[in-house]
Amino acid sequence: MNCRLPKSERLHADKLIKELFNEGSSFFLYPFKVQFYVKKDQGIGTSQVLFSVSKKKIKKAVGRNFVKRRMREAYRLNKALIPPSAPDMSIGLIYVSSDLMEFSEIQTKITLALKKLASIVSENQKQHE
Repeated sequence: MNCRLPKSERLHADKLIKELFNEGSSFFLYPFKVQFYVKKDQGIGTSQVLFSVSKKKIKKAVGRNFVKRRMREAYRLNKALIPPSAPDMSIGLIYVSSDLMEFSEIQTKITLALKKLASIVSENQKQHE
């Protein structure tokens, strides 16, 4: 089991980020808005993920970084929930709560979000086959 989160699995290309927000779909699972975009050219590669915490909700950079660190760790530990057969996709995890949550809470929510995402993607795959 690969428990790392290398740069190749992080979404940092402007073009891909724009594509994610302009053409992607999303669902809401408090405290996260999960934005995702399944890439057209199906290659079995890696899904890329983006973590975002609003400056409007959490004023201090220390707090934002703290939440992002917890989100990254929770994702890293649970990224195996996205099946390897899933198509390439961009995922944006946007934190919308205005209070700092415990790691256990964040991890529970990210686990639920990834399970929901995996089921949505597998449903879509079945429809297109």
